Amino acid sequence: QLRKVADHFNRSTLFFLETGPVTAEQVHTPQFRTIANQKPDISPKVRAIIERVERQRDIYLSLLEAIDDSDAPRFDPPVFPTKNVQQAAKIARQWLDLSTANDFATYRSAVESKGVLVFRSNGYSGPWQIPKTDPICGFTVYDAKCPVIVVKKMAAETRQVFTLMHELGHVLLHRKSFIDDAEDLYSHQGREKDANAFAGLLLVPDKKVDEVDIDAKPRDVSQYDNWLRPLTRELGVSPEVVLLRLLDSGQIGRADYDNYRDWRAKQPIPAGDNGNRMWRHREPKHVFGDSFVGVVLDGLHAKQITLTKASTYLDNLKISDLHRLEAFYAGP
Repeated sequence: QLRKVADHFNRSTLFFLETGPVTAEQVHTPQFRTIANQKPDISPKVRAIIERVERQRDIYLSLLEAIDDSDAPRFDPPVFPTKNVQQAAKIARQWLDLSTANDFATYRSAVESKGVLVFRSNGYSGPWQIPKTDPICGFTVYDAKCPVIVVKKMAAETRQVFTLMHELGHVLLHRKSFIDDAEDLYSHQGREKDANAFAGLLLVPDKKVDEVDIDAKPRDVSQYDNWLRPLTRELGVSPEVVLLRLLDSGQIGRADYDNYRDWRAKQPIPAGDNGNRMWRHREPKHVFGDSFVGVVLDGLHAKQITLTKASTYLDNLKISDLHRLEAFYAGP
């Protein structure tokens, strides 16, 4: 029974056998407490993931130090004008060196190349899954040396793209840990408004807004997806992000945007992809990203960690699958 309680709270059984009072400062980091204070009703599942993320970040930093990897990206962003979100987004796009055509993978790679770890929750039921029914879309665990952005795996990859850049906005503009649900990603107030504006401006720069043929705008909002498809495919964003930029630039009215959102909310959600276990060896790449997996494998090859440790760090990957992962990164 005690083990079940310990598992529920993501603690060892010994934690509940220690004498003396328990204080939040001893149990949780300041970043965790910042997130928990923002949304006191965070589910135990998400709380456990936040703690695991912090442990993974510490593992990553310790391995970087152990293998003395001077080529690994370090988080050293330029100064961003926090009062001018439009200018900040322009600087960020140049800093990330984004190409014209992008998707979640390329956006993620660009962010990771600047020393920010990007995790994505797993589609499988397990310790790294944010349940589909949980309203949390993503969160940021801020650290001056190595911030971590966590994005919930969703059926629409474009939603993951916006969440990623929304959280990056918190990292670059606010330098503080945040946790966001769906309502936050549509907020028009405070720092959430700034993060949303930052994401939209970064993903859809002004020159792309100017490419939209406003004269071709359909009368029926159900045709907006087709109207904007060339641009949304190129940028890897949803029609809603483009429409929001068009609204902010005064090219469409609030009614156009709101009517589209109402129509979209009534559409059935496509069945999610729960993945295929035959590709189990690649799951750590999808969950933890190339930066984290690369450093773990480098630590293994440098004999700084054992196979067992590497397996533990990579979501308890079987040794046979770990070797397949090594082969995957080594290439043909």
